[in-house]
Amino acid sequence: MSTDRYQSPLSERYASKEMQYIFSPDMKFRTWRKLWIALAETEKELGLNITEEQIAELKVHAEDINYDVAIAREKEVRHDVMSHVYAYGVQCPTAKGIIHLGATSCYVGDNTDVIVMTEALKLVRKKLVNVISELSKFADKYKDLPTLAFTHFQPAQPTTVGKRATLWMQEFYLDLEDLEYVLSTMKLLGSKGTTGTQASFLELFDGDQETIDKIDPMIAAKMGFAECYPVSGQTYSRKVDTRVLNVLAGIAASATKMSNDIRLLQHLKEVEEPFEKSQIGSSAMAYKRNPMRSERIASLSRYVIVDALNPAITSATQWFERTLDDSANKRLSVPEGFLAIDGILDLCLNVVDGLVVYPKVIEKRLRSELPFMATENIMMDAVKAGGDRQELHERIRTLSMEAGRNVKVEGKENNLLELIAADPAFNMTLEDLQKTMDPSKYVGRAKEQVEAYLAKVIHPLLEERKALLGMKAEINV
Repeated sequence: MSTDRYQSPLSERYASKEMQYIFSPDMKFRTWRKLWIALAETEKELGLNITEEQIAELKVHAEDINYDVAIAREKEVRHDVMSHVYAYGVQCPTAKGIIHLGATSCYVGDNTDVIVMTEALKLVRKKLVNVISELSKFADKYKDLPTLAFTHFQPAQPTTVGKRATLWMQEFYLDLEDLEYVLSTMKLLGSKGTTGTQASFLELFDGDQETIDKIDPMIAAKMGFAECYPVSGQTYSRKVDTRVLNVLAGIAASATKMSNDIRLLQHLKEVEEPFEKSQIGSSAMAYKRNPMRSERIASLSRYVIVDALNPAITSATQWFERTLDDSANKRLSVPEGFLAIDGILDLCLNVVDGLVVYPKVIEKRLRSELPFMATENIMMDAVKAGGDRQELHERIRTLSMEAGRNVKVEGKENNLLELIAADPAFNMTLEDLQKTMDPSKYVGRAKEQVEAYLAKVIHPLLEERKALLGMKAEINV
């Protein structure tokens, strides 16, 4: 580790080795060489004077990048692609004359960018499916545990712990839909030349339009893609980068929503993220158990959401067939967006897998608010016993205000049931009233909704993607 220069925390602290490899120089330049091989094979198969010996030589050196030669050459010529063409040619003297034949720099640069983003999306997809899987287990386990629900972060009708988890799950499900759609639309640039017209291939193939039409489909097939974009300038449309990073921003928003809820629940002491035996919560306050992983999720997610602006602005400001003001921005915004979302999903998986629930605290808070929520049922029972609804409504309103004042001003326990029992208008004993205090009576169809959602939506989704399941996340710090 170098200690005398800046190190990206995305690499040093947050992103996995798998995602870091996808955006590594090895992945990039090995893909360049695979593309050069695919181009040479295609051109040979379509009739150009390229030999099997030349292609075999290219394949021998497809993996062993001679970085020292390429770096030295780039200092001379100030062009990364031509430096690597030169370095590859040094290793492949027989084939050096046909490397990059008819292509422009974007042939390797842009096609590699698409390939790299596609591989990165596949890894994100795998981690997202595993987060959904862990949430499904949590939701099922706590589907019938009543808890106080909040609207505006004020007490509202009860729900269940599991039902709340389905809300988090559904956000990620929507993200998965978006991701899989974008992944299904990824296409290569192909080899279209300096302005996208394939003019160089008209020269190479003596104007044979039918043969030239075969080039892009053949290259796509060799690189594992269904097709290439049908038209382009020199580059693939930068709108593609926008679509991809918008997917990442969507995942980041969902992760923030979940992590913020967990942070609030941890403040309420109802649910806690994992806290390891030797973990220190605060340098000053030794008793603290801060939700640092959920906070990190929110922190990194904010970066990803803002980062999605980069490709949108870049796409909007490309001039005609190509300008180079995209290059430096893409080198930062795309890899770092993926590295950050990779770290976010690892954290989500780690947190959900280890969430700790405190039923007694949950029950205590719910019961402290339940008398207010039970007032409609109490009023209906009193009406059935012969009471006047309008009079009872006014009595309950008055008694509720008094009980609320006792809680908030006097700091006392909620005594609404005692107040109602003492009011002859209701003709109900405290014992009668306490029978209405079963929290499960007030959660509506929360349990049934969880069961239906898991059975009809999530379990089929996971069954279709079962080959992706089984991940365990390791976080570095």
